[in-house]
Parts: sequence; structure tokens; C-alpha cells
Amino acid sequence: MSDRKATVKRNTKETQIKVSLILEGQGKSKLNIGIPFLEHMLEQIARHGLFDLDIQAKGDLEIDAHHTVEDVGITLGQAFAEALKDKKGIRRYAHAYVPLDEALSRVVIDCSGRPGLEYNANYPRARVGDFDVDLIFEFFQGFVNHAMMTLHIDNIRGRNSHHIAETIF
Repeated sequence: MSDRKATVKRNTKETQIKVSLILEGQGKSKLNIGIPFLEHMLEQIARHGLFDLDIQAKGDLEIDAHHTVEDVGITLGQAFAEALKDKKGIRRYAHAYVPLDEALSRVVIDCSGRPGLEYNANYPRARVGDFDVDLIFEFFQGFVNHAMMTLHIDNIRGRNSHHIAETIF
């Protein structure tokens, strides 16, 4: 299974993105997205998922982070779809309950080949630092549409927007 890897590029008017993904990695990440909070979230996915992730992105951040966040989700989804190919050796369904201090979320995945997102998260604050938490939905919508997976994301409880986001990623 060591050949489960992919490199995908996306170039649009607003963004230029390159994602390299190795599913059987060591949890290493090299992220140059220009959005520190998103980099923090993706670094933890790579670390805890034990895959290697390299994302190089340039976007129209002078306008806002929307295009970059969404397009990183799209490109990462494409990389997962390519790396998983025929999905041999993986379970179709998986779930995790993830706690972080007072926050708790449940994330359920179906590698069905059908994209879908059910997203239920209420953040007490609209921003974590400079990051607009509304963009988390946009990231995952782009991801599932191109990874061809269904995700159910439910934040069960939490008082800290940063902690809630971490339990979702």
C-alpha cells in the first residue's frame, strides 16, 4: 500500500495551490498557505493521521481568506481521491469522538464515492484570531465534493471556538 500518494495542482484566477500527500507517512507536514490557523488545523490532521502533507498555496489574501481556504479543501480532496484510487485496504466507514478540554465533537466518514457534508457546529465567537470560522464549512464542502466522501461533523459541546475547530479537524 506504500504507493498511496498523490500530487495535485490547482491554478485559478484567485489561487495557485500544490498539495502532495503520502497516506502511509510519518505525520510530517510542510504547510505554506499564508493562513496560520488553517495551517495549525492541517498540521494536526497530518500528525494524528500519520500521513505526510505538503501544501504550498498562494491566494488573494488581500481580499480575504475565502478563496484560499476553499481551494485548499478542493485540492486536498482531489489528492485524497487520487491517493485512495480504488479504496482497497480501507474501511468504508469510520468515526471518531474527539475531545479537547471542554469541547467534544463527533466526525463520521463514509468513503462511498458520493460527496456529502452534514455540518453542525456553533461557535461562540465568529473568529479565532484573524480566521473567520465560517470558512471551516467552506473548507470541508470543497474537500468532500472532490474527495468523493460523505462527512457528518457534529460539535456536541464547547465554549472555546479554537477548541471546537480543533475537535472537528
